[in-house]
Order: sequence, then structure tokens, then C-alpha cells
Amino acid sequence: MLPRESNPSQCEVLVLGEYFCDLIFTGLPEPPRLGTDLFSQSLDIVPGGAYILATALHRLGVQARWMARLGNDIFSQFVLGEAQREGLDTSLFQHFDQPLRSLSASFSFVQDRGFISYWDAFPVCHPEAVIAAQRPRWVINTPFDCSPESRARINFIHQHGGRVYVDCQYVTTTLDEPGLVDTLRLVDVFAPNQSEACQLTGEEEPAKAAARLAQFCPLVVVKASAQGAYAQSGGQAWHAPALPVDVVDTTGAGDSFNAGFLAALLRGEPVETCLRYGNICGGLSVTRAGGASAAPKLEELIKYL
Repeated sequence: MLPRESNPSQCEVLVLGEYFCDLIFTGLPEPPRLGTDLFSQSLDIVPGGAYILATALHRLGVQARWMARLGNDIFSQFVLGEAQREGLDTSLFQHFDQPLRSLSASFSFVQDRGFISYWDAFPVCHPEAVIAAQRPRWVINTPFDCSPESRARINFIHQHGGRVYVDCQYVTTTLDEPGLVDTLRLVDVFAPNQSEACQLTGEEEPAKAAARLAQFCPLVVVKASAQGAYAQSGGQAWHAPALPVDVVDTTGAGDSFNAGFLAALLRGEPVETCLRYGNICGGLSVTRAGGASAAPKLEELIKYL
């Protein structure tokens, strides 16, 4: 089924999260080591962080609004200019008269990538007024942590008619972390990648990790790169194979997957179809360099349905 028309006045997805300005090095002969001087075959300077997700959703025709926070520094202004050129909805952008620099150097390889990052201390984010006014159907990239404040925010979203999709991002903890399971029980969709899911659960296989996490969360989606994606809800499990592609750059693949999955979910598609949408979008995004610029457009997705 093709995506249905959206209501332009409705906020289907509210994206929370900060921008990064990504410096993406590809074609390195090996990972950087102390005492070495490496030259990459290419370099892209692109907006990253939550910008990638907002762009990926926008390109699929989802009515997404990003609550971005930008400063008076050159990196913030670069991201603002790119957002305007992309045609993103900037109505929720917040501007501060101070530097809010957020940078990441990405060393991208076929099998994985590494980062060196820096960011200024951002003002504390209080999205409750925006959530109450916008009443989004979904809120995505809600920071995944175990704090009472995080759980209060998720409850607030639910009270205002929204649901919560959490991309795990980087974790070093396990399910034994105090408050983690309590937080998972409130999340509507939890979407870690394979390494994050296995780190949390202690399992070695993505399907087993998904099953373990599904004991606490209504729907778990585990992104497993070349193995495709796994999902579990209660006792029901799904798997969708990866799109066979030649990998160029994996930056933003998880965001493109999330956008495809959520675009299908918004339109009432079953979980197996949502996984397929996600795998197509994530697969297409890795065939070219550039993070957000690699996110596929709706017409590209349609060709593979």
C-alpha cells in the first residue's frame, strides 16, 4: 500500500533532539590510530543529529516538526540554512543569542563507524508547552534515560494523545539499571540497533534480544544491518530481510529506517510492512554518502514496494 495523503495542518511527528554538524570521512584505509596520519577519499560536511530524522520523515511526506535549538554560531546557522533549503517546517525552531556548537567527526566504514564529538552545554529542554499545543500523534527521539523526569515527559505525551517512539542511541547500561525497565514499560515503540539491544539484554542474537525487551515494551524493533530487522510484540515476532545493496556510508541509516517504519505505522500498516518500509529506506540511505542528504525520497521508496 502506498502512503496516504497527510493533513498539512496536523503535526504527525514531533522530533525532539539536538542538531550536529557532521564531518563525514569515507574511504579511509583503516581506523585512526595514535601516531598515524590518514587521508580519506572523500569528506562531506552535512547537518546531522535530529536533523537527519526530520529530513528523512519530510522526504517521505510525513508532517514532521522538529523542535530544534540553534545558537548564533556558524554551525547553527549552517544547519538553519540547510533546513530552509530542504523545506523543513522550521516553525518550532528556537533561537538563542549564544553559541550552541554541536560537532561530530564521523569515520565511516562498510561494517561500522566511529565518532569524535563536541557540544556546548545546551539550555534545558522543556517541550511540554509545544507538546500540549501541537498534540502530535507521535513524539520521536525522546531522550532515553531512566530518570523520573523522562517518565513524567512520556506520561505527559500520552495524556495529550501522543505516542512515543524511542531510538535507543548509544547505551552502556543493562536492564538492571534502576528505573530502566519502568521507563521501557511506558514507551510505545523501542527501536535499538543490534549492539544496543544485545548490550541491554546480554543476549547475543537480535531476535532473542527483541524477545527479552518485549517483556517490558509493547513493540520492540531491533535494527540488525545486513541481517535486516526484527520486531516483537508480546509473543508475536517478525523478521524482514535487509535490502541487498552496496554499502557506501552507514551514517544516518538508523534514522532513515526509523522514518520509513514510522511513515508506514502512521498509515496503519501492519508491523511486517513497517519493517519492510524501514529496511528499504535504511538500505537506500547507505548507498550514498552524506547522512541526511542520503535519506531517500518517497518516489524512491515506492519503486521498491
